[in-house]
Amino acid sequence: MNDILYGLGAAAAFGAVGVVLLLLGVGLVDVLTPGRLGHQIWVERNRNAAVVLSSALLGIGGIVFTAIMYTYADFGKGLVSTACFGLLGLGLMAVAFWAVDILTPGKLGVILVDPEPHPAVWVTASCNVAVAAIVAAAIA
Repeated sequence: MNDILYGLGAAAAFGAVGVVLLLLGVGLVDVLTPGRLGHQIWVERNRNAAVVLSSALLGIGGIVFTAIMYTYADFGKGLVSTACFGLLGLGLMAVAFWAVDILTPGKLGVILVDPEPHPAVWVTASCNVAVAAIVAAAIA
């Protein structure tokens, strides 16, 4: 029974770290794009903004999953490494966003929240997933 309770506690702790990282991902996308992201997605039903946010959340989720599966067997070290790899992923996603913004015409944040569909949304979403995959591969 103790091992079940320990497992539940560990799952809760890793889940909490994952949720915090996901919330930081929402905050990051909100900072990188103009306007209130929640309003654009839930009120204005902006699909562009939803795709970009979804890709960031899936990427962070993949990093957290990989870190939990493949980092330290020691609970404390595993928890810290999960948080560190998640933060690294968020930082690299921001750097990639800025690089794409610099290398392409227009203001990327504005393009990504335009109500009209734009191919830049898919490029940015792919970039988020690719960065996350790179971080996840570095973990494993």
